[in-house]
Amino acid sequence: MMQSILENRPALEAEIRKVAEVAGYLWQKGWAERNGGNITVNITAWADEGLRSLPALQEPQPIGGELPYLKGMYFYCKGTNKRMRDLSRQPMQNGSVIRILDDAAHYEIIADEAVKPTSELPSHLSVHNYLLSKGSAYTASLHTHPTELVAMSHHREFLAKDVLTQLLWSMIPETKAFCPKGLGVVPYLLPGSVELAEATIRSLSENYDVVLWEKHGVFAVGEDIMEAFDMVDTLVKSAQIYQCSRSMGFVPEGMSEAQLREMSAAFHLPK
Repeated sequence: MMQSILENRPALEAEIRKVAEVAGYLWQKGWAERNGGNITVNITAWADEGLRSLPALQEPQPIGGELPYLKGMYFYCKGTNKRMRDLSRQPMQNGSVIRILDDAAHYEIIADEAVKPTSELPSHLSVHNYLLSKGSAYTASLHTHPTELVAMSHHREFLAKDVLTQLLWSMIPETKAFCPKGLGVVPYLLPGSVELAEATIRSLSENYDVVLWEKHGVFAVGEDIMEAFDMVDTLVKSAQIYQCSRSMGFVPEGMSEAQLREMSAAFHLPK
C-alpha cells in the first residue's frame, strides 16, 4: 500500500483533517449535493524538503493562464467529480496535492494518487494568485451551495449592492461580529468560467471575504478552511432567521442602524 504524504507530517495532516471535517459539514447541511462544491488550500507552508522532492505522478497540466504569484506553490485540491461526503472520510483518495511549476502556467500532481483536480481549479488558483499579490494571509478557498442564500439570490431586489449584507447583519448580532465585511454579490455567469473568476476577484477586491454567485452558490476565502466555512455558516443562520420569520407571516424587524453602530463600536468592527 502506498504511503500517504500525511504520515509523519502532523501539521500538514491537521490542515487536511480540517478540510475533511468541513467537507462533512457541507454534506450534512445539504450544501454539497452529488459532487457539488470545491475546496482548494495553499499548503506551501507545510511543504518540507521531502514533499518538495516528490516526483510528479503524471505529465504537467496547463492551468489556463500564467499566475506568477503561485510559482513553486503547493495546493491541496478536491478532485473532479469527487463527492464531499467521500472526501470527508478519505481526503487523500478524493483530492490531491499539486505543485505549480516554475513557468507559473502548469501544475503537476505529486500525491497521494493521480486524482485530477476540480475542473474549477483555474478559477480557484486565480483567486489565490490575487490573494498572494495583495500579501494576504488567506490560504483557503471554498465554493459551496447553501440552500438559503441561493434561494435569496433569486429575488432581484436582494442583488443590489449591500442589500443582503445589511439585511443579514440585522438578523442576529453574531453576523456582523463574525462577517464584518458582509456579502458581495456577483450576477449570474457560467459556472467555472473565466468571467466568473474575474468577477469574483473584483468582488474580493472590494473587501468582501464571501461572495454570493447568483442562482449558484457562494465563494469564501479565509486564513484556513474552517474560517471560510464559519463565515458562510454564520450568514446562512441569518438567512434562516429571515426566512423563518417570513414563513410565520411577518417581516422581521431586524436590528436598527443604531444597534448595528453600537455593535461595530463595541467589537471594533468596520463601519
